Amino acid sequence: MERLVCLVMGYCFGLFQTGYLYSKAHNVDIKKEGSGNSGSTNVLRVMGVKAGAIVFLGDCFKTVFACLAARLLYGGQPDMVGLLVLYAAFGAILGHNYPFYMHFNGGKGIACTAGLLVSIDWRLTLICLIVFAVIVAATRYVSLGSLVVVSIFLAWMVVFGMMGEYKVRASLLPEFYGVAALIAALAFLRHRANLKRLFSGTENKIGVRKK
Repeated sequence: MERLVCLVMGYCFGLFQTGYLYSKAHNVDIKKEGSGNSGSTNVLRVMGVKAGAIVFLGDCFKTVFACLAARLLYGGQPDMVGLLVLYAAFGAILGHNYPFYMHFNGGKGIACTAGLLVSIDWRLTLICLIVFAVIVAATRYVSLGSLVVVSIFLAWMVVFGMMGEYKVRASLLPEFYGVAALIAALAFLRHRANLKRLFSGTENKIGVRKK
């Protein structure tokens, strides 16, 4: 029951589509511009740096709030709360990616995943931020930086979950790893078109306008 509560609660947080709402407030329908995605990268390309930053923070913090709510509700179960935080974050990412009122077509969940990183470990957040910045600065591929960060997240969960960093009891570790793997897999699934373009050398570069 706790898992279901956290998943549904997270999904409700994720339904707050920052990009769509912000663009509408500025007389832009982001679903009809650029890639048609409501996430922060498309908002950045279409509306500029300020808009992209605002949307990124909005999407990031809705996951932070979902994780915080899970901690507040189930903080009395220290050997399980780490797993429940993952469920809440997974729900927020699902709500962001697949909002029912937008025909299940939202963003790609990277800003929401950043909110999960912020919620679980400042060291992981710092490492991912540095790696992301270096990759994007060197290649200008936001998608590549995003997927590398997601891979680091999964590796971190496996290593530190095993070491008891998140106080998950041993019997729950396979499930803990499984939810972390689902979060990472969903990011790759949502970026499958980007992956094809990366392999073919046709991926869009940030800051470079199409001819």
